[in-house]
Amino acid sequence: MKLQVNVPGKEYEILCERGLLDRAGEHLKGLLSGQLCAVVTDSNVGPLYADRVVKSLESAGFRTGLITIPAGEKSKNPEMLLNLWNELIEMGITRSDTVIALGGGVVGDLAGFAAASILRGVRFVQIPTSLLAQVDSSVGGKVAIDLPSGKNLAGAFWQPAAVLIDPGCLDTLSDRVFNDGMGEVIKYGAIRDAELFAQLDRDGGRAGVMSHIGDVILRCCDIKRATVVEDELDNGGAHGGRLVLNYGHTFGHVYEQTYGFETYTHGEGVAAGMVTAARIGEEMGITPAGTADRICAVLKKYDLPCEIRVTEEEVRHTIGKDKKNRGAKIHFIYLKELGDGEDRFMLMEELINTAFHLHGE
Repeated sequence: MKLQVNVPGKEYEILCERGLLDRAGEHLKGLLSGQLCAVVTDSNVGPLYADRVVKSLESAGFRTGLITIPAGEKSKNPEMLLNLWNELIEMGITRSDTVIALGGGVVGDLAGFAAASILRGVRFVQIPTSLLAQVDSSVGGKVAIDLPSGKNLAGAFWQPAAVLIDPGCLDTLSDRVFNDGMGEVIKYGAIRDAELFAQLDRDGGRAGVMSHIGDVILRCCDIKRATVVEDELDNGGAHGGRLVLNYGHTFGHVYEQTYGFETYTHGEGVAAGMVTAARIGEEMGITPAGTADRICAVLKKYDLPCEIRVTEEEVRHTIGKDKKNRGAKIHFIYLKELGDGEDRFMLMEELINTAFHLHGE
């Protein structure tokens, strides 16, 4: 199964099939011109899959190098990026070579930003191993690191040369990590695919979703592919363009950062953020009543939170640095109805006041 992403001048394929890890070299041989493939992975994924990917690449004639970073969001920092740059230079990377991200969203973001910036840019391939990365972060070219003041505040747009998805990697995920990815899957249904949302409700949990996981992955990737082709650089477009993919993320990032990126995963933050956004939309009269409760009911089937408590001060601190801000205004993503997300450009103060009015604070 495959999709074509036709970003002008940066076209690439998304391939999705079981066993693809063992055929990575075969698929990349005709695509990559350089000799070196620098594989970046983390301490969780590396022991599971790095040998298979390296063996496949070497069988196809590539020279390989392996760099392993500590697993977790804490690795998305400037110091780790500097270390990665240095290791790539010591490995002898040239402009014709390739950085391969083998892992989840953290590995993809960090390795992608390194690829975008080392030697002013080298080729980059995504081999995502988590559900969250397979359905979301591996597609579209956004790469970034976190700064002390916020999430993904330093980064670039750097499209991959290919995305290779092996659903077999999901078999080794814990339920919490799998459900972390389901936060983004449910988001895609909420903003662009009401039937997918209804199907996830019927599936009722991991086992149900895994029975048709290839279709779920490609439906999510297809939604993202379409928005990226329309609005690669997040400038907004019809129905909000790529900005709509940020549904649930404004408050989701607040929840993640407030708790130090340790208590709640990204998908858990987005889950609660979607409910918050739906309740705000209902309060403003732009989202149908009952939408938040419908989203919450589906989230609960995947052990995802519907609410995370924060103070007004914490919200102001984080939202003030949101990348969707334009002066005193912010792009707020809301649902006209399930399956139809939209962008509303509004005063940040109005958004915050509405959010806290809901809690009676």
